[in-house]
Amino acid sequence: MPSMFDAGAFDLQEDAPAKINLALHVTGLRADGYHLLDMLVTFARHGDRIGFSRSEADSFEVSGKFAADLGEQGQSGGNLIVKARDLLRSVCRDSGADAPPVRIHLEKNLPVASGIGGGSADAAAALRGLMRLWDVSLTPEALKGLALQLGADVPMCLYSRPLIARGIGEDIALLPAFPSFGIVLGNPLVGVSTPAVFRRLQDKTNPCFDFQPSRRGSAEDWISLIGSLRNDLEPPARALCGEIGALSTLLAEQEPRLVRMSGSGATCFALFDDLRAAEAAATSLRLKRPDWYFQATTTTAGDL
Repeated sequence: MPSMFDAGAFDLQEDAPAKINLALHVTGLRADGYHLLDMLVTFARHGDRIGFSRSEADSFEVSGKFAADLGEQGQSGGNLIVKARDLLRSVCRDSGADAPPVRIHLEKNLPVASGIGGGSADAAAALRGLMRLWDVSLTPEALKGLALQLGADVPMCLYSRPLIARGIGEDIALLPAFPSFGIVLGNPLVGVSTPAVFRRLQDKTNPCFDFQPSRRGSAEDWISLIGSLRNDLEPPARALCGEIGALSTLLAEQEPRLVRMSGSGATCFALFDDLRAAEAAATSLRLKRPDWYFQATTTTAGDL
């Protein structure tokens, strides 16, 4: 059965791809309590989808595999999509632009609170889609400032392309020569508290990345570089959630190029040379743990 997206039920739609932290170094702590990070980030060609249509009154709907996991936020102003709508509308009205009512429909395909930026990607997609629907133009700096009000990860999700993000996530440099990989995303469908992970973190002054965004090289070179980096949040997350270790072991048994946890967990990923290898691995993993989430896809490449 075709989805309502395929049937053309909306005036326009936006993809909200999963954000993959290939590496994450915690490099410091600000006076206000925010951690300073170096993040090597790419995006998957799989994620949530958002449809937008002109309407007589604002509405927000949710469907999809993980819709129920949003709880009350799925139908309330607590959802980042609704916050993005209201924030952009306020900016439009302050400038005298029209921002009429809109029907927004979220197809929730990514696990909730799973370390792959689902909420942030949704918020970024909402901003992109509403700017198109309302025919609104903002300067890059104004849009970045708006995104930061919604969350530190939202600016990078606006790009949805390979990048390095520093600071709390606002200092962004694109990676034009970054390759695409086959990837399997895995999640044991167990929640992990991001604040709890950071509280267990022992060393908060780790080295920054020492490579340049303009770096070129083969896929093999990039795999070697990623392997030399790490996710500083993985050890404390594993201590809080034993399923992360079990999931990593299952992924490693598929003989990928690299296995690591994304963000603060509990999603882990395995990199493969291509989609075919990733799909074969995901099929095997679903047979072993049909109660867990596994998704094969590819990552986006840089612009070169």
